[in-house]
Amino acid sequence: MNIGGAIEGLRKKKNIKQNVLAEKAEITQSYLSLIESNKKEPNLKTLKAIADGLEVPLPIIFFLSITPDDIPVEKQESYKLLSPLVNSVIKDIFIA
Repeated sequence: MNIGGAIEGLRKKKNIKQNVLAEKAEITQSYLSLIESNKKEPNLKTLKAIADGLEVPLPIIFFLSITPDDIPVEKQESYKLLSPLVNSVIKDIFIA
């Protein structure tokens, strides 16, 4: 999983500066930076605060953080087919 990358990607797509998201989530900018670079793993409460700051449901961050390595080999073909569609729906509903 790449939770930090998912958070950073959502933040950038929504044109939210790191310091602004950190303030909304009531964490420091340096802590958010560590989360986005996957150097720190936030607890669920912090993840929920970040999701709220990004105005997305928390499960969206979890879905966007999935990497091919997280998918069993026998299901990777299905993941490759469905992932672009699901990502498009997420973008249309929660980012655009």
